[in-house]
Amino acid sequence: MKMRSIIPLILSAGLLAGLLIILFSCCEQKNPQTDNIVGAWKGKVQFKTGVYAEVKDFEFMWVFNEGGTMTESSNYDGVPPTPPAYGIWKKTGNQQYESRYEFYFNKIPASFEDVIKAGGFPPAGYGVLNEKIILSEDGKSYSSTIKFNLFDQTGKQTVFNDEATAEAKRMEF
Repeated sequence: MKMRSIIPLILSAGLLAGLLIILFSCCEQKNPQTDNIVGAWKGKVQFKTGVYAEVKDFEFMWVFNEGGTMTESSNYDGVPPTPPAYGIWKKTGNQQYESRYEFYFNKIPASFEDVIKAGGFPPAGYGVLNEKIILSEDGKSYSSTIKFNLFDQTGKQTVFNDEATAEAKRMEF
């Protein structure tokens, strides 16, 4: 008699488990990239103020990593040779982020002989970019504003809050 009452209980539990599996596997999953800046991006940057305002073909590539670190490189990193920028980012609101990244820059020698004498391009200081980012609803693009500052080797600020805007697209296959 006890076996007869256990069998319907086991069948009911199995049916319930099966229905729950079907229910949760059919649910629409939100694309994790629609509200996530993590990934690789490529975009155009236009300075509105300062010495770089005349440059019309600035392009940046950004990589935002899990954990809040990032890297940026531009199509002008080779003029003179300049390493990429490294920095940090954080989420500040729905579809909103803030990043801060820094890079070193080199002196431009007067002649090739000066490059040879110095053994390369000597350091001149560093730059700091602060970017406020708004991610699109679909997570495939963003727009931002950038504040740009330069400091000489002693830490004295030489460029004060030059402003730029950026439009970037997520890199995808």
